[in-house]
Amino acid sequence: MHRRDFLKIAGIPALLAGTGASTQAADAPAMQPAAADAAAAAAASTTAVPADYTLRIATGIVELAPDRFVSTTLYNGAFPGPLMRFREGQRAVIDIVNDTGTDEQVDWHGQHVPADIDGAPEERTPPVPAHGRRRQVFTPAPSGLRYYHAHVRAGVDLSRGLYTGQAGPVYIEPKREPGAFDREVFLTLKEFEPYLTRMDDDTPFMLPDGKDLALIEIAANSDPDAGKVPPGFELAYGSFAINGRMLGHGEPIRVRRGERVLLHVVNVSATENRSLAMPGHTFTVIALDGNPVPRQARVPVLWLGVGERVSAIVEMDHPGVWVLGDTADSDRKGGMGIVVEYAGARGKPQWRTPPAFKWDYRLFSDPKGKLAPPDAIVDLLFTARQSAVDGFDLYAVNGVPYDWKTMPVTHRLQLGRRYRLHLRNASDDIHPLHLHRHTFEIASVMGHATAGVMKDVVLVPPFQTCDVDFTADQPGLTSFHCHMQQHMDYGFMSLFDAA
Repeated sequence: MHRRDFLKIAGIPALLAGTGASTQAADAPAMQPAAADAAAAAAASTTAVPADYTLRIATGIVELAPDRFVSTTLYNGAFPGPLMRFREGQRAVIDIVNDTGTDEQVDWHGQHVPADIDGAPEERTPPVPAHGRRRQVFTPAPSGLRYYHAHVRAGVDLSRGLYTGQAGPVYIEPKREPGAFDREVFLTLKEFEPYLTRMDDDTPFMLPDGKDLALIEIAANSDPDAGKVPPGFELAYGSFAINGRMLGHGEPIRVRRGERVLLHVVNVSATENRSLAMPGHTFTVIALDGNPVPRQARVPVLWLGVGERVSAIVEMDHPGVWVLGDTADSDRKGGMGIVVEYAGARGKPQWRTPPAFKWDYRLFSDPKGKLAPPDAIVDLLFTARQSAVDGFDLYAVNGVPYDWKTMPVTHRLQLGRRYRLHLRNASDDIHPLHLHRHTFEIASVMGHATAGVMKDVVLVPPFQTCDVDFTADQPGLTSFHCHMQQHMDYGFMSLFDAA
């Protein structure tokens, strides 16, 4: 996919510039008075303004290969949904139409938007009602690679939430690009045909190595049924795809020798961490989760947890026909890959196992950077109980599984203060931890101080710790959770309220 022309917003009245609120259909649930007033003002000022993008949520068919079709819920009848390009600081108007029989939420992942726009039920975002519609008006920010996706509880229903095909990339044009390139290619990674299994085959792929013995002891004491009941359900998948096509069945990425291609990679999986490699080539990482890194580094493999994004430049200096694909043989052969074809090259796409490599956020950090002490520290301890609910593991934050029925606020924050989240993973899972509506800075990984790496998802391996700092500069409710669908569904969530 080449760089696309940007749809400029035209004719928005001056009145619109003063509000960041959404408009809402009459059949959607009522909002709080202040939000309703802002929404009414936005509605009055945008009734004659055409939408920059329209998303239609409906069941559709994805043709992964000529003999492989999947029925799932989609945006605009396709996977991925349309690439949305915005300009930093320019207001956007989005119409969302829901043709399904259930309420839906569209989460603007990684953006700093009001809670009534963000697309999270625990933040009290009004849903896009079944057989209804909603108009949203907001200023996209910050710049860089973001995405949008469904954010609803799925539980045992594998036709809901992140298990569906509801996902698409967003690129907010920065005022200055962090790297020089000839063209862009957007890659959206996704598995299809989910099913339940009790097998867990997580691959250790991160540095620093090691485990915190105190966390192992906490884990042993927090689950009295461990080893006495079957392992909790995990997710497995029947097919894998990049941009909705299995390896060998989509259009190749056609390149010329000497080109510098900027890959924007988005992992929209419900549960799977992904990797990408291409024989004879390396990736120069210029941004993580859409945020420029202080130190650009060359790596042989890109690793992305659930919800993470990587922007990396590849210098096309090794002609041939290659497979850009997952390092896991079974997943790549199952479809998780795409062909890269040099001009004039012929033959069968080639794959070779990349050199041994472990992903390390510290590669991209500022070696001289030092963080100021936070105003306050929020300690978050994550534990799990095996097969405790519906056959799924039950997760708890500070000993308490999140209650999706009452959706309580778990932490009160003071607006404008800088907080350090001390993340302690006392479980044997790697967790991609996501903070809505904010960007955080990684302060330490397993006790190793770092600075300058700005993200909204961070991977915390089993029995390890991580510290992230953020300023509570978005008023109202903010969700913090594991981005793996079944972990979030079964307790792994906290809700902050900044005032």
